[in-house]
Amino acid sequence: MITQNEFMKSETLKHLAADSIRLQAKALHRIADAVDDSMVLAVNKIAQSTGRVVITGIGKSAIIAQKIVATFNSTGTPALFMHAADAIHGDLGMIQSEDVVIAISKSGETPEIRTLVPFLKQQNGFLIAITGNTASYLAQQADACLDAWVEREVCQNNMAPTTSTTAQLILGDALAVCLQEIKGFKKEDFAKYHPGGSLGKKMFLRVNDLIRTNNKPEVHPLSNIKDTIGEISAKRLGAVVVTDKENIVGIITDGDIRRMLEHNDTLSTLCAKDIMSPSPLVVERNLLASEALNLMRERSITQLIVVDTGQYYGIIHLHDILNEGIE
Repeated sequence: MITQNEFMKSETLKHLAADSIRLQAKALHRIADAVDDSMVLAVNKIAQSTGRVVITGIGKSAIIAQKIVATFNSTGTPALFMHAADAIHGDLGMIQSEDVVIAISKSGETPEIRTLVPFLKQQNGFLIAITGNTASYLAQQADACLDAWVEREVCQNNMAPTTSTTAQLILGDALAVCLQEIKGFKKEDFAKYHPGGSLGKKMFLRVNDLIRTNNKPEVHPLSNIKDTIGEISAKRLGAVVVTDKENIVGIITDGDIRRMLEHNDTLSTLCAKDIMSPSPLVVERNLLASEALNLMRERSITQLIVVDTGQYYGIIHLHDILNEGIE
């Protein structure tokens, strides 16, 4: 049983967590109000560049830089990460003259950044600063400076990078969003960069991709019930297609078998054509899996017959699609 003291402690912690979020939200409002022509300059320069975006930083800023790189790459802006400490020990060679560099630093005065900046300027590239100190060395040397100043860290000791790294992150996200708009980056483009995700699969995965390893259950209209049930069981798709001279004439599902057993005392005289559902729904194998899923839901069915230019190709089951994370 939770004691009164433990309950109060729980409430205190919840308030502390909520307050920390509110403090950061307040700081982000100030960041939004500070957006100026430097953002416009930075976005346009990146959009016009024929090179890549190289993002650098040190400490927690380096971690934020890596996340922004990931966001840029997934939204159509080629980017790479360069650790500021490694840069001054050989990694500067990755920067080319047409690249745009973004340097992230809360103070703008860290030794690695001060050492790095002159070499970045020598590359004749465009330097963008994301810093909490617009009077810093980095800010003064940059061609565009995005203001990430925050009044204090949400950390109780005002030391651990918390609010400041959140500010850096949202400015990077703002750059990415603006670049998406300029480039006309659509969800179809996003899906191309995420073929393993649910969106990518929804946009590109086709029925044919899901039934290559499936069996192809098939019986003749005059096949007896034992053979029909055996084919359904053997192929493990919950259904069998009834074909006559390569023509699809019907489908028999597990449900049809159950209904047959409920309404017939004698099975020996029955054959496949007596219990099949005639004129079943068929789809071409190049249909998007997401569209096949929609058809199944509309018809309240769990299987679809798949054809290749009119010829029986196989069966796709509802679970084949759901197992890919498509919903």
